[in-house]
Amino acid sequence: QVQLVESGGGLVQAGGSLRLSCAASGRTFSSLAMGWFRQAPGKEREFVAAVSRSGSNTPYVDSVKGRFTISRDGAKNTVYLQMNRLKPEDTAVYLCAARGTYYQDAAYRQNEYDYWGQGTQVTVSS
Repeated sequence: QVQLVESGGGLVQAGGSLRLSCAASGRTFSSLAMGWFRQAPGKEREFVAAVSRSGSNTPYVDSVKGRFTISRDGAKNTVYLQMNRLKPEDTAVYLCAARGTYYQDAAYRQNEYDYWGQGTQVTVSS
């Protein structure tokens, strides 16, 4: 009932920037609490950032604090991940996720999300 589509991934040199977008459609009941995860080759899927339904709560994993910014556009039902000062270790498939409509707050764990996008590849060259 909820569909998520990511875009904006690509290849960038270390120190560069990318902005990922995640567009939500379907039965969103206005807005959903959403998050970004990433999975690098040979590694477990990792929480990156999340945003509450209101947009006021935006937690980040320590490794991206000060470099990444999550935000949302309620009118467009879209969540963004602005990634600055990218590092080779940021290379991963980035996935957008949404919580069920009942939940308002940002969340950290994969099993707290009910809907997932297809992922978009981010590659940072050294």
